Amino acid sequence: MSVRGTLWLPGIARRPSPNADERPPRCEIDLLVIHNISLPPGEFGGDHISELFLNRLDPDAHPYFAAIADLRVSAHLLIQRDGTAMQFVPLDRRAWHAGQSRYCGRERCNDFSIGIELEGTDDTEFTTYQYRTLTELTARIQRLFPAITPQRIVGHSEIAPGRKTDPGPCFDWAGYRTRLAALHERDRHGDHA
Repeated sequence: MSVRGTLWLPGIARRPSPNADERPPRCEIDLLVIHNISLPPGEFGGDHISELFLNRLDPDAHPYFAAIADLRVSAHLLIQRDGTAMQFVPLDRRAWHAGQSRYCGRERCNDFSIGIELEGTDDTEFTTYQYRTLTELTARIQRLFPAITPQRIVGHSEIAPGRKTDPGPCFDWAGYRTRLAALHERDRHGDHA
């Protein structure tokens, strides 16, 4: 395993966020959490999500931003509407994406999870490009962390029920899982076409 804080995915733009810290000692990474985010809410494009994760969001740029500009949050990865991915936190460090959370009796899901944000909302369809990138990134993450089985890929709503609703009803779980299974099958047979 690499030195902590160096697990950046090759080929993905890096935007190191200060909103991260060390995971607990000997903590196995075995959960992938899928989120959605849009800033301002319901609007896509621009750099506001990155600005939030980098603590650079201008509170005067939009009325909504005044209430969130001081939040200290991050995710490991963000996938924009066009499928472009950015990495904010090395996978072996703890990103601050889950908040108060619980999964299978364990509290503090940030300790043992990887968080991926999709640019979107609960009531907007995600794009084909986003699903393609999400599937590819998931497969890469699972190769690095085999304990993240298909059963241990969840939405934010599953680890913070009543508090969070994302990725929302428009997220196509069945299609995503089917594409992921097909990609793993191709990998097993050495077909990388």
